[in-house]
Amino acid sequence: TRRMSARRKVASERGPSAGQLTGRRAPHRGVHAVQGGRGHTLTLSLQQPDGRHRGVLLRSRVARWLRMALEAHAEITVRIVDEDEGRALSHSYRQQDHATNVLTFDYQREPVIVADLVLCAPVIEREAREQRKPLDAHYAHLLVHGALHAQGLDHERAAEAKKMESREVEVLAALGYPNPYRP
Repeated sequence: TRRMSARRKVASERGPSAGQLTGRRAPHRGVHAVQGGRGHTLTLSLQQPDGRHRGVLLRSRVARWLRMALEAHAEITVRIVDEDEGRALSHSYRQQDHATNVLTFDYQREPVIVADLVLCAPVIEREAREQRKPLDAHYAHLLVHGALHAQGLDHERAAEAKKMESREVEVLAALGYPNPYRP
């Protein structure tokens, strides 16, 4: 997983402007604002061109997972992609020739968090199977992980990783999921 800084993309002129990656424009059908448990509003666009996990990724479920991780109002697009699109994005933004489980594109953190979370369905399915985790638990973890990246948390250094993992475990426990870092 990797957080893509909007500043890095703008500075390099390689990345999309806010929303170009997932087509963020004026609200359209499929974009819903929901009030979070902490009083924060989440405007969620859920795009599933790779529809293999639609039964697991119900809008209400995805919104609940994200709301629990958010510390501020947010506008988030979640896009579920296949291996080809995941690989292309990973190649463009991480210079790696393989799809990763989640990419976070954070465009803005204040006054509203604006981000795109791109999750690769085949990679997540394979990881869940290999780790013997329920698919919904793995998706919940990766959506929480991506939402934390969108808020500036990272895991590049040991101290940052410990803080981020601790927050992930706390949020997932509140959602009824076990610690994803324990076998």
